[in-house]
Amino acid sequence: KSPVIIRVNKFNEESAKDFHQQMAQAHNTGQTVIPVVIDSYGGQVYALMAMIAAIKDAEIPVATIVEGKAMSCGAVLLSFGEEGMRFADPNATIMIHDVSSGTFGKIEELKADVKEAERLDTKIYTMMARNCGKKDDYFKKKVFNKKHADWFMGAEEAKKHGMVNHLRLPSMRIDVSVSIDVE
Repeated sequence: KSPVIIRVNKFNEESAKDFHQQMAQAHNTGQTVIPVVIDSYGGQVYALMAMIAAIKDAEIPVATIVEGKAMSCGAVLLSFGEEGMRFADPNATIMIHDVSSGTFGKIEELKADVKEAERLDTKIYTMMARNCGKKDDYFKKKVFNKKHADWFMGAEEAKKHGMVNHLRLPSMRIDVSVSIDVE
C-alpha cells in the first residue's frame, strides 16, 4: 500500500474523522513513521482532542511538520510529534492562546461553558508542557504573563520553548517496491 502523509489544515469533526482514517491506513503500509504536515489557523478543540487520541494510540512514531503556520489547535498538535521529530520551516509561525468559546444562553449555561473552557485550557496547556519537557504550568504562566493575548512565535522562538526540534522541513524519502511472483 502507498505510504500515508497526513495534512492538517482544519480542526473540525470531518477533519478529525479523516485524521483517524489516515492514521489507521498508515499503520497498514509498513511505513516506519507517520508524517503529519500542519498548516492551520486552528479550529475546534474537541476535534483536536480526537486527533490527539489517534496519535496516542499510534504504534508508529509521528513526526509533526509545520509548513506555514500552526496556530491554536495546530500548535498543540505540533507538540504531539515524537520527541526529536517536530519540524518547522524557519519562516513558520506558531501561535498559542487560551481556549475560546462562543457560547450564548442563560446564566447557568454560560457558567457551565466557562467551567468547561477552563478545564480544557488547563488540560491542553499541561499536555503541551509535558510534550515539551516543561513543568505542567509552563505555557499557562507564559500566556498569563502576556495578559492572555495570542502568543505568536517564530519557529526559532518555538524551538527555545521545546515545541520544535528542527528549524527545517525534513527530507522525506519514499521507497516503494514492487515484486512479482510467478508460479
